[in-house]
This record gives sequence, C-alpha cells and structure tokens, in this order.
Amino acid sequence: MKVLGISGSLRRSSFNTGLLRAAASVLPPGMEMTTFPLHDLPLFNADVEDLGTPDPVAALRSAIEQADGLLFATPEYNYSITGVLKNAFDWASRGPSPLDGKPAAIMGVGGRQGTVRAQMHMRQIALHNSMRVMIDPELQLVRSRRRQDHDGNVTDDDLLVRMREFMAAFDEWIRHCRTDPTLRFA
Repeated sequence: MKVLGISGSLRRSSFNTGLLRAAASVLPPGMEMTTFPLHDLPLFNADVEDLGTPDPVAALRSAIEQADGLLFATPEYNYSITGVLKNAFDWASRGPSPLDGKPAAIMGVGGRQGTVRAQMHMRQIALHNSMRVMIDPELQLVRSRRRQDHDGNVTDDDLLVRMREFMAAFDEWIRHCRTDPTLRFA
C-alpha cells in the first residue's frame, strides 16, 4: 500500500511536515509512505499550462497517480488551508485528474484553534475533486512544544499512539475504497 504525504507548509521546521515524518514512523505492516515537497510548484496560471505542463507539476501528478492514498498535513491560515496546498490542488485537478476517486486523509497542527476550519475547507476541495476522504478518526492538533520539538519532530508518546491508530484507520479506509468503488465517506 503506497501513501503519498503532502505537507501544506513550506517552512523548514514545519510542525505539519513533522507530523508526516511521525506518520511514516508508525505505519501499519505493508504500508509505505513517501512525501512530495511543494516548493517547486509554480503558481497556477492557465497561460503557463497552455505552454505545457511544468516538470514539477508533472511530477506531482505522477506521484498522485502512483499512490494508493494521499495523506495531507495542513496548518490553518486565515481559517483555511495554505496557498501552497490550494495551488497543488489547482494544478493536480486539471484535465483528467489523478485526484478522482483517490482515498485521502487529513491531519494538521495549528494555533489556538487547531486546524478544524482548514480541514473542513480541505474536505470541500477534496470532495469537489471526487476524492474519498476519511472522516473518522480526526487528527487536529493545537501547536504545543510538549508534543513537538523546535524542528517539528513529534516527541510525545501519546501523540505517536494516536498517530499509529490514525494510520491504521487510513490503511483500512484505503482497503475499503478498493473493494467498494461507491464508498465516499468513513
């Protein structure tokens, strides 16, 4: 089972990228995870698209196509997902979309309110793109130095247990989606 992790943060010491690293450390047997950095994606521009798909966009689309499921980690900016993550959706959703029917899970760490609004907005975007989003369990965290160090690495054993359970549920969700092509929600 191949999972592609995508962080909505470009920050070197991102707490959300740290969540993806932690998720990769607690995968169930048979699951493997790679991540795709969004640093090199150009801003979506139909004029650029008319000249041909930029190489970083082609690489993103290929990585999505090859994945059995997508794991997103997003902070919350102004009650929404980050611009870089929205830009990735804008590029990936063009033409025949590799997002269509793809199982997905969303997690995130943010400020005082966590990432509840960003995750709700992301669900809307994902559902518009016919993705199959796991809705339970949720992993929405308020930023805490007790859970992650200054480099974003998860240091809290209880959080690692929750993440292990989250990834096991995601593994099960992907398997359900494979056996039932009409399944849209968990």
